Amino acid sequence: MRILTALAALSAAALPLAAQKPNTPPAPAHAMEDHDKPVTGGGTLPTGWTARTDNPSGVANVKFVTMGSGYHVTLGPATILYRAADNAKGSFHTLATFTQTKAPTHPEGYGLFVGGSNLDAPTQQYTYFLVRGDGTFLIKRRTGAETSVIKDWTASPAVVKADSAGKATNMIEIDNKSDPSKITFKANGQEVYSMPADASMRGIVGIRVNHNLDVHVSGFALHQ
Repeated sequence: MRILTALAALSAAALPLAAQKPNTPPAPAHAMEDHDKPVTGGGTLPTGWTARTDNPSGVANVKFVTMGSGYHVTLGPATILYRAADNAKGSFHTLATFTQTKAPTHPEGYGLFVGGSNLDAPTQQYTYFLVRGDGTFLIKRRTGAETSVIKDWTASPAVVKADSAGKATNMIEIDNKSDPSKITFKANGQEVYSMPADASMRGIVGIRVNHNLDVHVSGFALHQ
C-alpha cells in the first residue's frame, strides 16, 4: 500500500513539470536551408558561351537559352555566364537589362561581373555587381574560392523592387569609359557606387545570376 501511495505521489509531482515543458516551435521559413533546385532542360548553352557554377555540381541544372533578342536563365546553382570575346582590355562600359520573372524562396541577386580571369581554373577572379528584389545592391570580389565585400547589401531607390508576383526589371551598368580613373556602378541610369579603377577590373565581362532564380536578360553588351 505504501509503495502504491509513493508511486501516486511521484506521478502527481511529475504532472506539473510535464505541463510546464515548452513546445519547440518550428523553424521559421527564412531559417530553412534553400537547396539548389533541379532544372528541366539544363546542361546546354548558346554557341560561344561558357558557364561556371559556384559549386562543383556542373551545368546540368543551368538552363541558359536564347529567347527573342536576349537570353533566359533558369538556375539551380549560382552561376557566371560569359564569352571569351567579351574581354575588356582598356576602358569599358558594360550593361544589360534583367527581368526577374518570379519570386525566389529568399531574395537572391543578379547582375554583371567584370575583371574576369582564369575563369576555368581554381584561381578564378572577377568583381560582380548584383541587385535583388528587396531593392538592394551588392558589390563583391571573388578570388579563387574566397569572396571579399566591396559594398555589402545596401538599399537604393535606384533599384526597382519586385512586385507582389516577384517580378522586377532593372538595367545594370558598370562604366569605366566615361571616366577611366574610376569604376561607376549604376542601376537604371543612376549611380549607386563608384571606386578608383585599377588593373583588376580589366578582363572578361559577363553575367552573374544567383541560385534558384529565373531571369530574362536583354541588351547585354560590352563597349570599349
